[in-house]
Amino acid sequence: MSEPTTRPGAPEETPHASVRTYVMVAVILTLITGMEFSVIYIRQLTPILVPLLLVLSAGKFALVVLFFMHLRYEPRTLSVIFTGSLLIATGIAIALMTLTGQFLVFRR
Repeated sequence: MSEPTTRPGAPEETPHASVRTYVMVAVILTLITGMEFSVIYIRQLTPILVPLLLVLSAGKFALVVLFFMHLRYEPRTLSVIFTGSLLIATGIAIALMTLTGQFLVFRR
């Protein structure tokens, strides 16, 4: 019986994460979602509510993209494209909220 051969220059297969890893990621996403809901009801966090929710949402976005969309196993360029797009979108959203005076941290 011959051994399987790989083509020269073909990317090497990296093993995917185990089921346990995906369950842990799902638990972390659930905890972050719970934090997002509970943060809304804590009045002392009102001045930093929007930035806090943006950070929590960005963390969830990163976990979903890296694990469930399997970007962790793709070339680094794709991760940079997704992360860069997230940063640009966040910057635009913050700029627009600041422009209209709806952003509590930057009061006029």
